[in-house]
Amino acid sequence: MTSVLFICHGNICRSPMAEFLFRDMVKTKGIASDFSIASAATSREEIGNGVHRGTKQKLNSLGIDCSGKTARQVTKRDYDTYDYLLVMDGQNTRNLMRILGDDPENKVYRLLDFGKKPRDIADPWYTGNFEATYNDVMEGLEGFLLQVQENKI
Repeated sequence: MTSVLFICHGNICRSPMAEFLFRDMVKTKGIASDFSIASAATSREEIGNGVHRGTKQKLNSLGIDCSGKTARQVTKRDYDTYDYLLVMDGQNTRNLMRILGDDPENKVYRLLDFGKKPRDIADPWYTGNFEATYNDVMEGLEGFLLQVQENKI
């Protein structure tokens, strides 16, 4: 089983969007049992809060339910639990490394490192553009799944 933890600043916008889109993607492909999928935050700001309404609306428009999801902070123990820790931007990477200390097994990647053009995923908390976030997340998820299936990472 491949375990994946999606990580952003607050765990209310981008990382839960990636978590639930990836769950839906692997379910649709009939390979959901091959994956363990979750999401977390690098900060403590939103711990216990539900998914942001913009992310919730986007997921609901696709028929994906994210009810019950609440923000949690990533822990050092998560490094041992997950095969991949996929962050949304460079700042998330820096904050994650403060928590982990190191990445000796090369498990930490930006999600769009698997996209056509590696880059950060803008935070819709600030941009308000959940559609752009969705497009970037999907690009990263499709590239990531392809790499995993081809055993390239």
